Amino acid sequence: MRFGFLFGLSLISLGAASPIATPVWKSPRAAEGNGIIRGVNLGGWLVLEPWITPSIFEAAGDSAVDEWTLSQALGANAHTRLSQHWNSFMNQGDFDRIKAAGLTHVRIPIGYWAAAPIQGEPFVQGQMDMLDAAIDWARHSGLKVIVDLHGAPGSQNGFDNSGRLGPANWQKGNTVDLTIKALQVLIPRYTRHEGVVEEIAILNEPFPQAGIQVEPLKEFYHAAAGIVNQAKPGTGVVISDAFMGPSKWNGFNLGAKTIVDTHHYEVFDPAVVAWNVDQHVKAACDFGANEIAQSSNPTIVGEWCGAMTDCTKYLNGRHEGARYDGTHKGSNPATAVPGGCAGKNQGSIAGFSEAEKVNTRRYIEAQLDAFERGRGWVWWTWKTEGAPGWDMGDLLANGIFPQPLDSRQHPGQCH
Repeated sequence: MRFGFLFGLSLISLGAASPIATPVWKSPRAAEGNGIIRGVNLGGWLVLEPWITPSIFEAAGDSAVDEWTLSQALGANAHTRLSQHWNSFMNQGDFDRIKAAGLTHVRIPIGYWAAAPIQGEPFVQGQMDMLDAAIDWARHSGLKVIVDLHGAPGSQNGFDNSGRLGPANWQKGNTVDLTIKALQVLIPRYTRHEGVVEEIAILNEPFPQAGIQVEPLKEFYHAAAGIVNQAKPGTGVVISDAFMGPSKWNGFNLGAKTIVDTHHYEVFDPAVVAWNVDQHVKAACDFGANEIAQSSNPTIVGEWCGAMTDCTKYLNGRHEGARYDGTHKGSNPATAVPGGCAGKNQGSIAGFSEAEKVNTRRYIEAQLDAFERGRGWVWWTWKTEGAPGWDMGDLLANGIFPQPLDSRQHPGQCH
């Protein structure tokens, strides 16, 4: 998780909160039952991120800013500490609750180092045993699994969620070949789970603005699709739109069942720091109409959230502030709200004002309607240590995420 097709941030209420109405309208797409994906990511589990589990990084010291440096800082204790996390963060009960919420899929990020470790790197292994367990949990609860290669050798985007913060060195040296090696381990192992693993996401968020070249990326997509077709024909090959927008991939043919994955966040750019909830809603609806509906390939929004600020602690990286309150180096002083992150950086959505809760639900509902113009969506993320607007479990518990999923308190926002 990091950037999306749109960037921006704001949580500005429009007047007083209105009373919460009994849902009386349902999304028309829900009645179709035609294979719409409604899922949630298991972020921060098998690939760690500081903002999802800040306590693990803080306990390791200031140098721990990604899983690479976390593993270095933990040293000989790295495997023990991460194993404790892997074995406690998710369990069968989580999968049962995800299913009970009406969801169909879980997308599970995993790093290359779990499947094909590189000698001399500090990463530790053991994640694939947990992914095996997750397959069993999903089968038991009736969920599908999207296995997602979230980090590639050298880093395909330079984000901490790739395992290593810094320059995007993927495509340099033999990193692409090493990525193929990891996929040659992952794909045969998990595509054999018929009825559970029906899609493989072959690379998360490659970032051209960080130097990733698009034409070689397309060649990599073809090579990875070949591995999928050889292992189990008919498995969905999920490709990232590389922040270009899904319609930019119209006509791209992998010779396989291709699904385009686009990510939509409105919190990572000061240009829209002053957006109010109406502007956030409009941006989501416009994205559905101008990008998702215009894609010739089946398209999912594989990451999105209900946050309208970047206030969450460590969201922009450890030791980084927020654009919303002006504490981030990329802030716009003219639009920043000094002190504006108070009460929004940690904890539960329950701590938000009633107006903010209403606006958050409005924004979520608009995105649900917009994103179901395609193949569906996968929320980021199921569980955090306290990230309001991101934690689906918390939003469900507080009545902010619609239940059932097709219920609407603010119908017709994208019409």
